[in-house]
Amino acid sequence: MVQIKRICCIGAGYVGGPTCSVIAQMCPEITVTVVDVNEDRIKAWNSDSLPIFEPGLQEVVESCRGVNLFFSTDVDDAIKEADLVFISVNTPTKTFGIGKGRAADLKYIEACARRIADVSNGCKIVVEKSTVPVRAAESIRRIFNANTRSSLNFQVLSNPEFLAEGTAISDLKNPDRVLIGGDETPEGQRAIEALRSIYEHWVPKTKIITTNTWSSELSKLAANAFLAQRISSINSISALCEVTGADVEEVAHAIGTDKRIGSNFLKASVGFGGSCFQKDVLNLVYLCEALNLPEVARYWQQVIEINDYQRRRFSSRIIGCLFNTVTDKKIALLGFAFKKNTGDTRESSSIYISKYLMDEGARLHVYDPKVKKEQIIQDLSHPTISEDDPDRVSRLVTISTDPYEACENAHAIVICTEWDMFKELDYERICKAMLKPAFIFDGRRILDSLYDKLQNMGFQVETIGKRISQKIPFTVNNDIAKVDLQAPPTKKSKS
Repeated sequence: MVQIKRICCIGAGYVGGPTCSVIAQMCPEITVTVVDVNEDRIKAWNSDSLPIFEPGLQEVVESCRGVNLFFSTDVDDAIKEADLVFISVNTPTKTFGIGKGRAADLKYIEACARRIADVSNGCKIVVEKSTVPVRAAESIRRIFNANTRSSLNFQVLSNPEFLAEGTAISDLKNPDRVLIGGDETPEGQRAIEALRSIYEHWVPKTKIITTNTWSSELSKLAANAFLAQRISSINSISALCEVTGADVEEVAHAIGTDKRIGSNFLKASVGFGGSCFQKDVLNLVYLCEALNLPEVARYWQQVIEINDYQRRRFSSRIIGCLFNTVTDKKIALLGFAFKKNTGDTRESSSIYISKYLMDEGARLHVYDPKVKKEQIIQDLSHPTISEDDPDRVSRLVTISTDPYEACENAHAIVICTEWDMFKELDYERICKAMLKPAFIFDGRRILDSLYDKLQNMGFQVETIGKRISQKIPFTVNNDIAKVDLQAPPTKKSKS
């Protein structure tokens, strides 16, 4: 069996950094080097302020950094010295050309493959860690074969990550499974055994699954598509609950007790976000279309459309409850990360809710305990969000460093991320400082136990998947709300 003594990971992001930090901690005899061309990111990994927030990550990094874990910008040297190379670079959705908006852009994967081929010598195991479309390993292998030399020998494996941000360290140390795909040749099987031996330092053998390369790649896409599907399914039921008087939490509990269904990922909300779900479902849609499976493609496309619908529906409800206008009204947006316990904002529902409210002229005061001001401004200034008017972010958006400051003199509070701290806020103090009637829109169902108290304080409470009897009646113009749901708010002409 091939003995792995040195590992190089190309890409110091949300996957490469935590994954290799845990490998270094669990395999003290292996030297692990994480490389990236982004100097600022590497400096952050070598500092006390890591570039990403993940519970437990700081302790893991500090336990082995400088011992057998290193972060460097010297990509070529790390590749040369490594026995095994992880490719953990970004695979964004294409923004132009064939497959725009759906297909994965593999330019960074290809660049890594070419660089590995250029600087390598001897035998190397190259492992896809990034989420890639099916048969991406074949593309990597073709690049290697076209650039091979007598002194070179490559084996390409697929080893997708199944991490959930916010629990990544726990997921890495106690995984449900580790999936390794490779060639069914003797050389391919030896490479699989070499990678398996690394994980066997802490993962039970029964949890390490080996497949062919294509099954491994498709399993990753399918897993994320199934999880996204469950969220869209319960969100579709939440819309039905709101018009029938049912409570989506009670419905989710009732169906989740069926052992054939289970309770995981049945939490209704403002929609799923993160770097993987939407990207992977769209990738699956494109794959099905390319393989002439239009019915399958339409099925998975609906998962994305329900997610978009849920965001628009929630935004339209805010506008409708605020007497059908939010122009120049201060709205406190609590939470900007796509989920709690992470600073990641990629595809966060907060971005799209902010867009729809800005389209209507609302003044947003955003607070998040972990997302940096620069990241929020960058996300909201993106051309698809700012409607080619980046100046409107400076006019309409204020980043608050304190939740009470964000809520002061606001017309409404919108909870977009389920941070635990939002359950502990002094809402009586907040209510007194807000304009009346004061509204709370709980997009994450984290204040369920407080609804009666909040109403007694004077709040008008609106939530996902439940019709709440208001202590102070008011009327929403349903006609306007229905029109708003048909499509994203239309772009306003500039005066």
